[in-house]
Amino acid sequence: MIYKSACRMCHGGCGVLVHVENGKVVKLDGDSQSPISRGKICPKCLGSIEHMYHPKRILHPMKRIGDRGSGKWEKISWDEACAILVDKIQTLQSKYGAETIAVGQGTGRYHFQHTIRFAHAIGTPNWFEPGTAQCFIPRIITSVLTYGDLLVTDYGYTGNQYPACLLVWGKNPGISGPDGESQFRVKSALRTSPKIIVVDPRETDLAKSADVWLPIRPGTDAALALAFIHVMIDENLYDKPFVETWTTGFEALKERVREATPEWAQEITWVSADKIRDAARLYATTKPGAMTWGNALEHNPNAFQNSRAIACLPALTGNVDVPGGNILGEHVVGELDWLLDSLSDDAKSKRLGADTYRMLCGPLSLFPSAHIPTILEAVNTEKPYPVKAFLLFGNNGLLSIADTHYTYETMMKLDFISVMEFYMTPTAELADLILPGATWLEANEIMTAPLVANNYVLAQQKTVDVGECKQPEDVYIEIARRMNLSVGTESLKTLLDKQLEPTGLTFDQLCEKGYVYKPVSYRKHETNGYGFLTASGKIEFVSSYAETLGYDSLPSFSEPPESPYSKTDLVSEYPYVLSTGGRMQHFFNSEFRGIQSLRKKHPWPLVEINYSTAEKLGITPGDWVWIETKRGKIKQKAKLTNQHPQIVHVSYGWWYPEMPGPDYGLWESNANVLTNQAPPYCPAIGTYQLSALLCNIYKVGEDEKTPENLMKKDSGLLCTL
Repeated sequence: MIYKSACRMCHGGCGVLVHVENGKVVKLDGDSQSPISRGKICPKCLGSIEHMYHPKRILHPMKRIGDRGSGKWEKISWDEACAILVDKIQTLQSKYGAETIAVGQGTGRYHFQHTIRFAHAIGTPNWFEPGTAQCFIPRIITSVLTYGDLLVTDYGYTGNQYPACLLVWGKNPGISGPDGESQFRVKSALRTSPKIIVVDPRETDLAKSADVWLPIRPGTDAALALAFIHVMIDENLYDKPFVETWTTGFEALKERVREATPEWAQEITWVSADKIRDAARLYATTKPGAMTWGNALEHNPNAFQNSRAIACLPALTGNVDVPGGNILGEHVVGELDWLLDSLSDDAKSKRLGADTYRMLCGPLSLFPSAHIPTILEAVNTEKPYPVKAFLLFGNNGLLSIADTHYTYETMMKLDFISVMEFYMTPTAELADLILPGATWLEANEIMTAPLVANNYVLAQQKTVDVGECKQPEDVYIEIARRMNLSVGTESLKTLLDKQLEPTGLTFDQLCEKGYVYKPVSYRKHETNGYGFLTASGKIEFVSSYAETLGYDSLPSFSEPPESPYSKTDLVSEYPYVLSTGGRMQHFFNSEFRGIQSLRKKHPWPLVEINYSTAEKLGITPGDWVWIETKRGKIKQKAKLTNQHPQIVHVSYGWWYPEMPGPDYGLWESNANVLTNQAPPYCPAIGTYQLSALLCNIYKVGEDEKTPENLMKKDSGLLCTL
């Protein structure tokens, strides 16, 4: 039998034909009818069957029978597992209040919104995900308060017009595919030979082929964007009719960037003033132009203003909701009810971070979630109240949250941890209860695609069962029913059918079709009668929403808290600037390091170093290198590039499933051993400093152990890795 589905090895949603024989998945083909991937699939998708049937897959619920982290487990039934969860939730709620439980998840996969719904159903305002302040959500918030909707890139979605100029900012779209923005669609657009501007400290493949590459100092994106704006206004390159008709706050923006010359930005960003002018002119004068941005913008405490500054660029050039420009959504399906209204005002006010990081955590937040550092502080200090339990669903927090030493020490203090996972991970080893999670091939869901304007909805349908694995949604519903809650008890099918009502289809009917598509429409603001979904009905250079919450309503730059300029006393000991977070074709965040077909292609973590810097330090390609910050040090293999001599890029998400538990090599190469979770944070969103930190690098000594020489031949991976 062949099923139509959508791959979720990342959250891209490429169309897949799943071949099932005798209750087992035997083959995956790209679905040529998929509007997102058009028959193509990437190595991660091809590794799905190996992932699904991996010998180390967790297939049954387990409870801990030894000390935390001892690796001693006992297999139990789902009935007992659910009973344990219900008992722990109710006991802790009665003793400390519902807010004592924090519900965590990983990156935005099929269960993302259902996890939020579950947290609210059990009465806690404290749900969290590492990306809420550090990945994508700041860009969503910024887009909505500036344009009234998420701004996305039109890679020729109507087939009539591709971007003539592509501004790629802090992103590597040729090897990544978030939320429907398939790398295959990007590559199709690149084949039309647009002018390309790349803003990235790394010498990516796209940077190598760009018309202008701006190798920016990490953490200075807002300064560069302000200089772009200065050039466009100073040289009268902006779209005056569009700006006068469809924007507010232009004069205030003009005054804000009056001193933000390319020469000013050159001193901050380490990019030459001439290159800044060239790039700004090219983007402003080549129509249609499209901007695409990545999560590099959200890795330091200026996250909100980084995105705000860059968000102004499409509006200034008039490249808004036009073919080949930046477009706004169609919104084919209804929103899943997060059950936010089931929380009392008192409960909402207890969301950790609500009184400080109001744009992320407060009552007027567009995406209300708790602030991770404030959660961890509450675990340690019991202020403003104690947090005693983490319920984690696909969250490998020891790899995905900054400052791993601090995160580990904090999690060890919790009264109760449950983890839903595919494999034993360093985080799962800290749990009291393990739940076996379903892969995308074992789960029913609908997949929307916000980065292709939400004009597609695809079916992700269950094809087989493996062991006793369940998808998180089924667990949420079962727990809600066992607790006799007034909300959160509807069946998954009921919820999916409700979301699909605007399409006129049920989930079963969507599975038969594979996807529903609503054609992209352009220039909606000219005919819809209300313009843009902002308070003014226009694009807001001066944000009324930010003003209401008490934040700077215009984009601005601030120096990262730890940098060569803000921490001059550290420069002699840590002379280099650390960048991290770059995507890898064969992995997704900390996932899939144990899939042999993928590890063969990318066996070791790579630290990228400038050629001249490496020569000075006696480092050659393939050498193991120490990377050290004041928080810790790790080892990765050297890759030499033409990036700035003072910048190094460290691979993230690395652990070694082939090494012994409970750590599985957590401390060997994990970038978050180096990163910083301490304040100051982004005033609006609470972002901490993941990148642009100070570090030192030096060659690993010949007598020192490395992950490579620690590898055992019976590890389950090829011994050549």
